[in-house]
Amino acid sequence: MNAADEQMLHELSLAYGELDRNPDLWVGVVFAHGENFTAGLDLFDVGPKMQKGKLQMVPEGGLDPWGIQTKQVRKPVVMATRGTCYTLGVELALASDIVIAASDSKFGQLEVSRAILPFGGGTIRLPKVAGHAKAMQYLLTSDRWGAEEALAMGMINEVVEPGQELARAREFADKIAAQAPLAVQATLASARAEDEAAEKKLLMSRLGELMKTKDVTRGMKAFVTKKPAKFKGN
Repeated sequence: MNAADEQMLHELSLAYGELDRNPDLWVGVVFAHGENFTAGLDLFDVGPKMQKGKLQMVPEGGLDPWGIQTKQVRKPVVMATRGTCYTLGVELALASDIVIAASDSKFGQLEVSRAILPFGGGTIRLPKVAGHAKAMQYLLTSDRWGAEEALAMGMINEVVEPGQELARAREFADKIAAQAPLAVQATLASARAEDEAAEKKLLMSRLGELMKTKDVTRGMKAFVTKKPAKFKGN
């Protein structure tokens, strides 16, 4: 069931750190091996560490995949879900930019049934996505919901047949990777901005920085020649 122990949390964090730092990586894809994404935290492993305040979520060189303890990864993430996708899996989807769900996906924020609260952003992001009433229905009851409900709430982008979710996620990732990466990152940063007034003042400066890049010249040439641009991220 891909329950997340401390080792898995570390490996995921390090992968996000590598995605953020490596200039050759332009987009990330998150999926799980097997028929279930995750049952959530492995409480046998992490529970005692949480009680003692000794759970280390982000090792050196890592980045919090949920963007709570550290900055959020500055590059886009496409996620593919299948089967059980509980707690931290829901929050990982909410922190991602495009989510493809197999039709057998089952989501749930079960934390209150375990006497804790969602600490990966669920309390913050789910109300923004689904609206306060719908979010509280799930956050306060531990009720599960399916792929079609997730689609109706705006939590995911598409529902596909089980087994097709990763291929479809990679299609989106390939489309994103074909764009100018610095422009993609600037667009993502602008879309994530919480202060709308402040972001309005930053838009022209963001554009100005992009206009200095060689990729702009490549993009303009592609427009004139009607041929796909080959961006290099500079």
